[in-house]
Amino acid sequence: MSKFNECVELYKKQNAELNLGLDEALLIGVAKGLGPSIYNNDSSKVSGSDQKELDTVKNNFLIKKLGLPDGPNLQAAIDEVMVQMGTSNKSKHRAVVYALLAKKFGKEGMYIK
Repeated sequence: MSKFNECVELYKKQNAELNLGLDEALLIGVAKGLGPSIYNNDSSKVSGSDQKELDTVKNNFLIKKLGLPDGPNLQAAIDEVMVQMGTSNKSKHRAVVYALLAKKFGKEGMYIK
């Protein structure tokens, strides 16, 4: 199994365990979009307790990648996803977080062809 497929299997497992209801094609599309960062243990995860990390999610993903206008609704969505994934969960995979956010804002089409 390729390294990419191993990562996708981790995302699918987390999706199933947390009953997130994400489409497999969305997870694969987001993982491809993240490129080599999914292979690095630090960059492949999101720390829900680090405001700098959450700001990066907002600025680099929601605003730059998804093209959403800045506003309090972005931080509210991030906070909602952090709760959905479990605030004590130390293994929030970035691809799963981004897939949840893309779904929340109706941007799945950017990742599913």
